Amino acid sequence: MALRDAQSKGHSVVGATAYVTLEPCSHHGRTGPCCDALIQAGIKKVVASIADPNPLVSGQGFAKLRAAGIEVEVLPVDDPLAIASRELNIGFFSRMVRKTPWVRMKVAASLDGKTALPNGVSQWITSPEARADGHAWRARACAILTGIGTVLQDTPRLDVRLVDTPRQPHVVVVDSNLQTPIDAPLFIAGRAVFIYAATQNDLKKAALEAAGATVIYLPGVRLDGSPTGKVDLAAMLRDLGQREINELHVEAGHQLNGSLIREALADEFLVYLAPKFMGQGSGMADFGPLTDLNAALPLEFKSTAMVGPDLRIVARVSGRDRF
Repeated sequence: MALRDAQSKGHSVVGATAYVTLEPCSHHGRTGPCCDALIQAGIKKVVASIADPNPLVSGQGFAKLRAAGIEVEVLPVDDPLAIASRELNIGFFSRMVRKTPWVRMKVAASLDGKTALPNGVSQWITSPEARADGHAWRARACAILTGIGTVLQDTPRLDVRLVDTPRQPHVVVVDSNLQTPIDAPLFIAGRAVFIYAATQNDLKKAALEAAGATVIYLPGVRLDGSPTGKVDLAAMLRDLGQREINELHVEAGHQLNGSLIREALADEFLVYLAPKFMGQGSGMADFGPLTDLNAALPLEFKSTAMVGPDLRIVARVSGRDRF
């Protein structure tokens, strides 16, 4: 796109330097090899901030450029620009190295940590500005994950509406007993819906797949081999990795949130705190109880910002990005 843009404006790139965030690819994927495009354009030098962890590329892109006589400079891994580039591609790195998506859990809550009133009412705890910002985070994800409780109670669309986006992220539903209605609003033309179940129901599976879903049975089992009746969440993430999901944006209730935390599957938290107290109500995540403070989940604050009247916190599970 950069080369085409220069050409459309009448600029020659022969002898130019190309600055890229990630090592140019050397294989055919959704597009042709970036290396070939750079070589054919007559680029003299390529400065890359980070090598590609994809085994189909890793090092081969740089080697192909050098073989064509192009000078290649790669930034040290601790360079601030290399670190920033890795952050831009954190989901891709997660999938390439860990074989699972980067799991980011979004929560909107009151200052005392409540996400809904005892009667289930939750719209709207946070401001329109926070909701629009949350849609921007939805838009950057490959898929949005929720649980069947949210599907049945809130009938969500789980799409991006409040910001411009070139495509809608896929939807993933954890639905142990295949209760998803075939007329659920989350079925939107042009995007995939993956429903993970624990209990086999081929009749409902056929109906859901006729509505546009892909149903995957992944029942969890206990150590003694008996079924848990729940979806194997770790296996689900591995399956999503095979489906090329890089970033998984979680918008679920306190039970599924708690399960992901309990099973050490959450990587990062995107939390919007409204300046209000709600008293009784649902919390952010249901797990525990803990008997020792040392067992609490350790987090690192990555950023804090005011979004309208609300406070946005991005907190990462300590050590989860060391892969």
